[in-house]
Amino acid sequence: MSAQLDQLTAAAANDPDTLETKEWLDALEAVIENEGTDRAHYLMERMVDLARRRGAHIPFSSNTAYVNTIPTHLEEHCPGNLEYEERLRSWMRWNAMAMVVKANRADGDLGGHISSFASLANMLGIGFNHFWRAPTADHGGDLLYLQGHSSPGIYARAFLEGRLSEDQMLNFRREVDGKGLSSYPHPKLMPTFWQFPTVSMGLGPLMAIYQARFLKYLHARSIADTSNRKVWVFCGDGEMDEPESMGAIGMAARERLDNLVMVVNCNLQRLDGPVRGNGKIIQELEADFRGAGWNVVKVIWGPGWDALLAKDKEGILQRVMMETVDGEYQNYKAKDGAYVRKNFFGKHPKLLEMVANMTDDDIWRLTRGGHDPHKIYAAFKIAQENKGTPTVLLVKTVKGFGMGKSGEARNTAHQTKKLDDEAIREMRDRFAIPIPDDKLAEIPFFKPADDAPEMVYLHKRRELLGGYLPQRRPQAAESLPVPALSAFQNVLDATAEGREISTTQSFVRIISTLLRDPNLGQRIVPILVDESRTFGMEGLFRQIGIFNQQGQLYEPVDKDQVMYYREDKAGQILQEGINEAGGMSSWIAAATSYSTNNRIMIPFYTFYSMFGMQRIGDLAWAAGDMRARGFLMGGTAGRTTLNGEGLQHEDGHSHVMAATIPNCLPYDPTFAHEVAVIVQDGLRRMVAEQEDVFYYITLMNENYEQPGLTPGTEEGILKGMYLLRSGDAAAKQRVQLIGSGTILRESIFAAELLQKDFGIAADVWSAPSLTLIARDGQDAERWSMVHPTDAPRLPYVTQLMEKTTGPIIATTDYMRLFAEQIRAFMPKGRTYKVLGTDGFGRSDSRVKLREFFEVNRYYIVVAALKSLADEGVIATSVVADAIAKYGINPEKPNPVTQ
Repeated sequence: MSAQLDQLTAAAANDPDTLETKEWLDALEAVIENEGTDRAHYLMERMVDLARRRGAHIPFSSNTAYVNTIPTHLEEHCPGNLEYEERLRSWMRWNAMAMVVKANRADGDLGGHISSFASLANMLGIGFNHFWRAPTADHGGDLLYLQGHSSPGIYARAFLEGRLSEDQMLNFRREVDGKGLSSYPHPKLMPTFWQFPTVSMGLGPLMAIYQARFLKYLHARSIADTSNRKVWVFCGDGEMDEPESMGAIGMAARERLDNLVMVVNCNLQRLDGPVRGNGKIIQELEADFRGAGWNVVKVIWGPGWDALLAKDKEGILQRVMMETVDGEYQNYKAKDGAYVRKNFFGKHPKLLEMVANMTDDDIWRLTRGGHDPHKIYAAFKIAQENKGTPTVLLVKTVKGFGMGKSGEARNTAHQTKKLDDEAIREMRDRFAIPIPDDKLAEIPFFKPADDAPEMVYLHKRRELLGGYLPQRRPQAAESLPVPALSAFQNVLDATAEGREISTTQSFVRIISTLLRDPNLGQRIVPILVDESRTFGMEGLFRQIGIFNQQGQLYEPVDKDQVMYYREDKAGQILQEGINEAGGMSSWIAAATSYSTNNRIMIPFYTFYSMFGMQRIGDLAWAAGDMRARGFLMGGTAGRTTLNGEGLQHEDGHSHVMAATIPNCLPYDPTFAHEVAVIVQDGLRRMVAEQEDVFYYITLMNENYEQPGLTPGTEEGILKGMYLLRSGDAAAKQRVQLIGSGTILRESIFAAELLQKDFGIAADVWSAPSLTLIARDGQDAERWSMVHPTDAPRLPYVTQLMEKTTGPIIATTDYMRLFAEQIRAFMPKGRTYKVLGTDGFGRSDSRVKLREFFEVNRYYIVVAALKSLADEGVIATSVVADAIAKYGINPEKPNPVTQ
């Protein structure tokens, strides 16, 4: 680095015309002073453009100097009582620490984090005291995505506000008995407190971007006035390594989301060590965000540095600041002032001269910008008032600020949760916490009297901003009626003879009906990821338009067609492009609008099932945490339903994944009428009754005749299984065939073959949700276990099957694990055989794929016959005859291994 400094110094010394250089610089200073920075920027851009056009090589850089973006003379100082605010922050730091340390002294396995809030405390204090509005009658409130590991500090603030009791604080991470506090922001566990879950990391930034766009969507469509609301998202610099953190920043700029503020807490450390030990994370992020079109504000240095930078006439200090890597900066804050003098200022003799009159303590008190309330306030103010672009604040802080030798700026800071008595004493003294020595071992919480001036100030600040945050609305105030099932008569009726349609086409009819509904039509949010034409939904383009804040600035190439591509400022469709994570984030914003906006919205996110559930699995869990309400529609679902597409296009596992999320209600319907019954009941539960569930419904693109709804089967459809058709009552042998999705039809054909070729009757059962009947069985089993003296409860599927006879064969287009869920609830002594599509997908026709995965009608027949033979009802030779008859190759390799 000294060599680089020498080169820069030599370049300045070798200036062939220093007078001319000074004239240019003086001219630029005059422009800035008299006409402002915008004019100066314009002139510089014109000069750079001219130079490039004349052949000069001027490398592009989206970086600025490693100093604060806001010049000192333009800083707007914080108007609050900073003495009160500093004391309040100190008490919050103490109480956050006490909560975590007390929990881990009582139970060392509970965990918890102190250092993240320690570095964030100033930023959060400024936001809560001066910027962030709570929901009121005339303001929808700001939305906060808070850095997940800072939750102890948020609890500490709520404790001082009187929103949390000491008993709750003492039960941090002890939630089972119902009085504790969740480890991280979890709306599912604290439904009136946390707005959003922000752990897993990376999801907060991604969801916040689409949340900000959804606020614009609501406003453009006149559903809610969101014009004065902001979305603030806090994340760590290490978190920005998550692809989700940065993946949508281009969209945020493209959509002009000036209601979005991202604050990156650049404490230079993640769990294991430095984020960019050999580089500079702030400069890296600046280039990324500025290049994407964001308004970038860097808050790097505290006020003590201002005078030094003003003295830096030759730019030596700035050059050293730029060339010092983050690993060194981390080291400086873990040592002392003497170390900083020697190893930082000692990099150049003139820097040592600059600080010659400063003591080591003076040097140590040169803070980072994120710990100064005035610097933070000025940055927040600019972010709040910025128009036309999203804003990112890159704020430099110290990890574990105030933790002293136990963790401050050390690699262990993130995991530190068990401070010793000496570290606790140091923290008390550093932040002047009024706790006597004889009480320190107890680590008591500190809360002054309610009439203490600091406490009065705390409540007054929140009163001026409309109330306390974070807070969450568990129910919308409005009530919307849902249409009766009869509204979907066009898909409840059987199709005309010879007329075939798919469940995907049926769904399009259902959503078209809903869009015309006078009560719900404007609340439907169709969300698509560049597959509208695949699902036959392109007709919606012209009907309701695609949301775009700029409208349509071009004439679409297909304008002469009925279903042309129409973008509109008030469009209703959210078209996310090839972006499943973005589509899911938009869906989450709409599915939680009842809480965030007091407006019930009904999102239908339709995607390739293979590229949906497996890609957005983490977001689906976040949706469960957020108590989302809406419909996820997995199109072209099942391992064998999608002709010719191949290994990575064929879904045999999405229902297994969906089954893991407790408040997700998964359905795999076969027929149009089943889809209608499920959607209508979902509307009843989620809209009319405001129940915190969401639906995953798979759809097929395979066309076949639809039998229509048989009255009386609605309850069975919703519970997950019902008798579709009975076999010959006079037959001597009988089997039960269960199927779902497109493979149910193979079970129907198998029943016909069993009757025709072998005289065996088969009852056919449609199972729209094997997962729901499994959950019912588990619930009944648990109840019976803990009520041993009462009559046991029979699971729903047991009740259905115990009235039948013969082996039970379940076949789906998914892994065997899907249907194995209900094995435990079959009547005792009954054979239960499962066929499924384990293994990789591949390209071919549906007929060939079902033969390959051994789930076609012939394999179902063989499975039924083999089960009867195993029970001694028929001879095994009958099974062998069937294998020969249907041309099944018994030496064919197991598809799982292929």
